[in-house]
Amino acid sequence: MLNQPVLEDGQAPHDSPPPSATAMVLSIAAATFLAHMLTASRYGYFRDELYYLACARHLAFGYVDQPPMIALIVWLTVHTLGTSLWALHFLPAVAAAAIVWLTAVIARELGGGRFAQSLAGLSVALAGVYVIIAHQLSMNVFEPLVWMGSAYVLIRIVKTGNQKLWLWFGALSGLGLENKYSVAVFGFAVVIGLLLTEHGKAFRERWIYLGGLLALAIFLPNLIWNIQHHWPFIVLMRNIRASGRDITVGPAAYLGEQILMMSPANVLIWFPGLLFLFFSRHGKRYQLLGWTFVAVLATFAILKGKDYYSAPVYPMVLAAGAVAIERAARKRFWLKPAVTAALVIGTAPLVPMLLPVLSIPSYLRYQKALGFTPPATEKSHLASPLPQYYSDELGWPEMVAALARVYNSLPPDERARTAIFGQNYGQAGAIDFFGPRYGLPKAISAHQSYYLWGPRQYTGESMIVLGDHRARLEQLFEHVKRAGRFGVPYALEHGSIWLCSGPRGWNLQEIWPRIKNWD
Repeated sequence: MLNQPVLEDGQAPHDSPPPSATAMVLSIAAATFLAHMLTASRYGYFRDELYYLACARHLAFGYVDQPPMIALIVWLTVHTLGTSLWALHFLPAVAAAAIVWLTAVIARELGGGRFAQSLAGLSVALAGVYVIIAHQLSMNVFEPLVWMGSAYVLIRIVKTGNQKLWLWFGALSGLGLENKYSVAVFGFAVVIGLLLTEHGKAFRERWIYLGGLLALAIFLPNLIWNIQHHWPFIVLMRNIRASGRDITVGPAAYLGEQILMMSPANVLIWFPGLLFLFFSRHGKRYQLLGWTFVAVLATFAILKGKDYYSAPVYPMVLAAGAVAIERAARKRFWLKPAVTAALVIGTAPLVPMLLPVLSIPSYLRYQKALGFTPPATEKSHLASPLPQYYSDELGWPEMVAALARVYNSLPPDERARTAIFGQNYGQAGAIDFFGPRYGLPKAISAHQSYYLWGPRQYTGESMIVLGDHRARLEQLFEHVKRAGRFGVPYALEHGSIWLCSGPRGWNLQEIWPRIKNWD
């Protein structure tokens, strides 16, 4: 339980006590959950969600671009709640509420009372990156829970000296690796923090090594899968870097992106939290957390990672900042309402950019009036005036409907041998999800894990291809016809629908290994 309230000085015995920390934090968590559920079906299915639905139909110990946990979570969601947007967004909303509660717990462990716990929970609830990722079903929404669960274990180790708790750290790390590989960066940062503080004595005990072995044991199925498939994730990362797909910035700009990512007003909390962990007499006890935070940011800045890669590490410095502000407010009575007001008022104008509360036309007018567009992380995202996390929720049903008109116009015997080829996992995932209502077969694609699922029974004698170019297709096929178009305003996917036949001396089954697209 979170800390219970104590009576304020001068409070009459018959006065109603103020709400407890537990009640306040749970209220913030409940409001967070409700906000996400009320907007769960506002726009549409996100590109990655359609892909994860496809992965859930091909359960395995690994995939080209992620570990297996997200596919298992989606499989469980589909088989318990269904495939509606509300169903898919239920667990992300729960995770968003849970990180509010966990951040408050960390604030309590750092010595925070009712205000610190409430402010810590509120700061996470209003942090832009957490609001955005909780509107989608992906591994990103569960990652902060793994990192901060591990941070909680670190705090308990510092407070109790119980080295056996490294087993819990190892268990969480192993689960984290099955969710997203970037938890390894957090583990690396913790090692740096241990070496730079007195807590490096943990390396003289066996428990930290046993925790590492436990993490390895949990991660082992995916590790074996990667070895058997020749490390596809590493190949993918190398290809992405070589292609120049991502928009990268220097270290100074990366730090600026961090302030924007967390919502600018939150810097009033997390930066004092970092100072608290390094310089405060009370906070220096937990300096391990401060070094871990710095090491995570430095690692991603050096590796030119996307801004949100570091997001899971922030709740612990937000919690520390809330404790620092609460302690400073003992002599500055105005500080509590001032910081709270600054956080709420500073974040309020950004709400339409974080949650889909407006219609698309209204949002575009609002964005123009505000004079600010959320920065893109990939060059392809610049094709729409909307943020990518909105634009990639648009146009999928319309694309599949246009495709179905082409497919169903073919004679039955031709349909039976016609493959539908998607250029990327978003197109293929949308076809697989929306296609059955039109009688479409499963799509094939050489992109990411779709490549592993192969060309099915198709030879390439007749294909419907989405979004390619006539000149390239004419090099591959004797007959190429533009049969339709797809794309709606502000969606990232636009292009032609090509009907192709008569492959020029090749068979799809034979050339499949040569068209692999891991990028």
